[in-house]
Amino acid sequence: MKRTATPLRLLIVLPSWVGDTAMATPTIRRLRTALPGTFIGALARPGIDQLLVGSDQIDELHTFQPHGMMAPKRAAQKIRGRAYDTALLLTNSFSTALITRLAFIPRRVGYNRDSRGMLLTDPVQPPRNPDGSWKLTPAVDYYWNLSSHLLDQPPTDWSIHTPTNCEDIPLALPREARLELPISDDDRIKADEILQKANIRDDQPFAILNPGGNNPAKRWPAERFAQLADHLIRAHDLRVLVNGSPAESDLCQEILDQIEQREHAGSLPVLGNTLGSLKSLCQRAALMVTNDTGPRHIAAAMGTPLVTLFGPTDPRWTTIPVRAHPDSTPAETVLVADPTLPAHESANDHPERCRVDHITIDRVIGAADGQLTRSGHTGSASRS
Repeated sequence: MKRTATPLRLLIVLPSWVGDTAMATPTIRRLRTALPGTFIGALARPGIDQLLVGSDQIDELHTFQPHGMMAPKRAAQKIRGRAYDTALLLTNSFSTALITRLAFIPRRVGYNRDSRGMLLTDPVQPPRNPDGSWKLTPAVDYYWNLSSHLLDQPPTDWSIHTPTNCEDIPLALPREARLELPISDDDRIKADEILQKANIRDDQPFAILNPGGNNPAKRWPAERFAQLADHLIRAHDLRVLVNGSPAESDLCQEILDQIEQREHAGSLPVLGNTLGSLKSLCQRAALMVTNDTGPRHIAAAMGTPLVTLFGPTDPRWTTIPVRAHPDSTPAETVLVADPTLPAHESANDHPERCRVDHITIDRVIGAADGQLTRSGHTGSASRS
C-alpha cells in the first residue's frame, strides 16, 4: 500500500446536516487518536458548529455560508491562512472540493462524486453495486472508509453490508466506536433554564418528541404524536417536551393543542431551545420518539433510549451504533412503515407502500413502553 506523509495540519470538511455530522464523529475520533500531534480543524455551515463546540477532537472550528456564487471563494479565504496541508472531505459536493482547492490545500481526499474528481488529489471511489447503482451503505461506514484512505489503512469491506432485514444492516465500524458529542457548560445552563421555564424539576422524568423533518413525507401524523404524549403522561408519569426547529414551532404547537393533559407538556422552540441545549436535554431525557431526522443522532450520541420512525426513507442508510440496556438489548427501536418489505429492496423505491403514516399508534406505544421498561424507568426519577 502506498504510504503518504502524516498530516501536520488537517482540515475536516463536515457534512451539511445535523445527523450526518453526528454520524461522522466516530471517524473524527479515529483521526484524533491516530494523529495526536496533528492540528485538526473543521469546516462547517452555521449551526453545525454548535454540535462540536468544546470537543476535544477539534482544535479549531470554522464556519462558512454555503449559499451564493462567491461562497466558495469567501470560505477559502477564511481558511487559507491556517496553512492546512491536508483536507478530508466528508461531503460529496463539488463546491466544498472547490473551497479546499481555492484554499491551496495540497492534499485533498474525498469521494469522487458530483464531477469533482479533478479537484481532488485523492479521489476515492464510492461503493457501488455491480450494476453501477449506489450500494446500501451506512453513513458511519462511508465516512470511516475515507479516514482509512487518509491513514493508509485497509479500506472498508463493503461486502459486510448484506441486508438481512429492512430495519438495519451490519456495520463495518469497530464494535467500540460510538457517536459522541460534547456538552459545554453553556449547553447545560441553557438546558437548566428551559426545564425551569417548562416547570420540570430535577427529579421529574421527561420524554422528548421530535415530530419534524426536512421532508414532510417523513413526518408521522401530528395527532398520533399527541396521542403518544397522553400515553406517556398517564402510563409513565412523564412530562413531555415537543422539539423542533424555529421553523417547526407551528407543528409543535399543533401537537400541544391536541394533548389532553396540556399542562404536562411544552414546546422547545417556544422555550428557546438550541442545538447545544438539546444535547444536554437528551442526556437527561428518559426517552426520545422521533422521525428520521437530526435529533435522533444527537439522542443516540447522548445514550438516550430511542424509538425512531422511518417512512419512505430506508433506515439502513443510517444504521448507527447505539448503547445497550442492562439486558444487552439496543437502546433504540427502529420502526419501519412496512416490515414485510423484502430485505433486498429499498424503502426509498416504494414511497406509497412505505408511507410513514402506516406506522400505527399501537406499534409506537409498544416500542416506547419497551424502551422505558428496559432502561429501568420507574416513573419517579429521571435516567442518570
